[in-house]
Amino acid sequence: MARRKRHEEHANHEAWAIPYADLMTLLLAFFVVMYAISSLNEGKYRVMADALTTAFGGAPRTVSQVQVGNMQIQGGGHDTPSVIRSPSMTGGAMADPTQLPSMASQMRMPVSARNTEQLQRAERQLTQIADRISQALAPLVAQGVISVRRTELWLEVQINSDILFGTGSAALDQDARQTLGKLADVLLDAPNGVRVEGHTDNLPIATAQFPSNWELSAARAASVVHLFADHGVQPQRLAMVGYGQFRPRDSNDLPEGRNRNRRVTVIILADQTAANEIPGSGVTTASSGEAASTGGNNGAAASAPAVIKGVQ
Repeated sequence: MARRKRHEEHANHEAWAIPYADLMTLLLAFFVVMYAISSLNEGKYRVMADALTTAFGGAPRTVSQVQVGNMQIQGGGHDTPSVIRSPSMTGGAMADPTQLPSMASQMRMPVSARNTEQLQRAERQLTQIADRISQALAPLVAQGVISVRRTELWLEVQINSDILFGTGSAALDQDARQTLGKLADVLLDAPNGVRVEGHTDNLPIATAQFPSNWELSAARAASVVHLFADHGVQPQRLAMVGYGQFRPRDSNDLPEGRNRNRRVTVIILADQTAANEIPGSGVTTASSGEAASTGGNNGAAASAPAVIKGVQ
């Protein structure tokens, strides 16, 4: 009987494919898990992107943003700036008298919600101060080198710099000290805050002491503030600022305009706490004639800027 011939087993040369496929499957599962972890919430990403675009002045990329929580409409009633209460209104330290008083916010309220009595007292007090300044500086007011402008919440005393300082100088001469001393005597009895602003024309200056008109205007305002303090006006009631040539009253093309632009403005703010009668003024109410001579309430309201220059 013949013996069967044993067939030789063939070697499997494709055995590598099985572990390779397992490896690919594991890698695919790994990248799927990684992608799932790293995927962003498209809605929240779009809200954040549109918010950043709008904040930096661009137009939103979507027609309407996805609302997350309570959304405030820009320009709505709740979009107005919140009122910054002074420390005295919240039980802290005294308010800064050199800032625009809180009665300015009352002027924007409806008539029924205003403290009309307090406003009337403040107006009467400003009228008294304006009358005393006009009397003390009557010759210079008549010459036109000093003007007194009356509004409901402040007084503006505009003084031509030519009667106070020399060219390119911030030093007060003797005549200027006498003139400002009369003004300081009026302010001495009043509790109001006082802000002094310095202005120049556009002629350039570049000295070691004053590199630009900013320094010159600030130094001139500081000289006036120092004189007021030396005459007994409380320093905490005083403030100063220099605007250089950047807030002119008139055109700087002609010498007359440059002369009007060189000025020092003394702003006397309405007192928000006392608004009492000034001792020795002899004036308790503002008559129609006096109101007309000092600007009047109606005239001041029409001519006064919405925000006084330099008062914030």
